Amino acid sequence: MKKQQGFTLIELMIVVAVIGVLSAIAIPKYQEYVKKAALGTALASASAYKTNIEDTIATTGDFTSAAATTFGIGTITFTQGTSSAGSVQAKITEGSALNQTVTLNRSDTGVWSCTHSLSASISLTGC
Repeated sequence: MKKQQGFTLIELMIVVAVIGVLSAIAIPKYQEYVKKAALGTALASASAYKTNIEDTIATTGDFTSAAATTFGIGTITFTQGTSSAGSVQAKITEGSALNQTVTLNRSDTGVWSCTHSLSASISLTGC
């Protein structure tokens, strides 16, 4: 009597099916994490301007719109509302998070708030 060696076809098909199901779940989650990381970069880049804006308001009393600038994967634009209010928007122009934005808004009272363009179910630390 000869002993069976190796795997049967059905066992191999089951393994392939399990790997397929796991990857169907993992790939969208991975893409979500990549977008979240890109927005974290955009938030960090936009947040760097908060100190400059606060300093400008303290010395001149005006938000003063600055020219658009770039960071590693996107652009930052400034929009002035009233004299001491406005927003800083970082838009991603490269990578898998293309056209996603992080916006920092400053009210007249000096309170900063943050919004991002990903779904509301995704929280971004610091935003």
